[in-house]
Amino acid sequence: MGSVTATVPPLIGRNIIPWFRTFTAITGSGYRRYSTYRQATFAGAFTNIVFGFLHCYVFLAVATGAGGLAGGYDTRQLATFVWVGQGLLAVVGLWGWSELADRIRTGDVASDLLRPVSPVVSYLATDLGRAAHAVLTRFVPPVLTGPIFFDVYLPTRWPTVPLFLLSMVLAVVLSFSCRYLVNATVYWLADVRGPMLLWTLCSGILAGLYFPLRFLPDWAFVTIWLATPFPSMMQTPLDVLVERDGAPVQAGLVGLQLCWVGAALFACAVVQRRAERRLVVQGG
Repeated sequence: MGSVTATVPPLIGRNIIPWFRTFTAITGSGYRRYSTYRQATFAGAFTNIVFGFLHCYVFLAVATGAGGLAGGYDTRQLATFVWVGQGLLAVVGLWGWSELADRIRTGDVASDLLRPVSPVVSYLATDLGRAAHAVLTRFVPPVLTGPIFFDVYLPTRWPTVPLFLLSMVLAVVLSFSCRYLVNATVYWLADVRGPMLLWTLCSGILAGLYFPLRFLPDWAFVTIWLATPFPSMMQTPLDVLVERDGAPVQAGLVGLQLCWVGAALFACAVVQRRAERRLVVQGG
């Protein structure tokens, strides 16, 4: 009696691999697109370095006046927080993106809906390409400049570096998801200026860009951290890098980041589906 061999459809080869190739191709095009803005990139890196000096001197003065510690950070941790934060700002890309809102307003978004790739996936891949370019051109210069002029903190636990890299990737995806949701409000409001202004104010303050959130009272920063996604975009990766907490807390903060990323991407997908139905109802 002959044996019977089950045939398994090559789902991976037929679906996942072509999807991955498309995603990486869009990511590569996003990298090449942003690499053309050489003057803007140089100006942005120079500005980040200038503000790095200003922030660092202010925070070091605060820590010195408080006996060497401010918010639980020593002077070396604060220096690392500032300089890595200046580089991370461009990688995360909190502000300045309104492409989706502009395309919705002009009606060009209709061509996005005709493509075989979801707009959420397409714009995410492009943003990852932008972030990859920013790592090389906007993240590295401040990170290399800081240690030349200041005594910085270097991680003492080996898992910190890979955990920081994972946290940085999650911060990029979370920032994109939130910006996508802000842009998508144009489907209903027809003007993104109000939501964009609110996003700019909240993200700068609550993400830990202007000052570490741990400078606030415990009840305030814990509430902000748990109830909003903003700290997961800047504060979390920076706290992971300077080892502000023990290893279990570090892992917990990255786990919270992952939860926010999942919720934000799900919200993007739901909003996009509702927006497409709205366009159909309107005859678009």
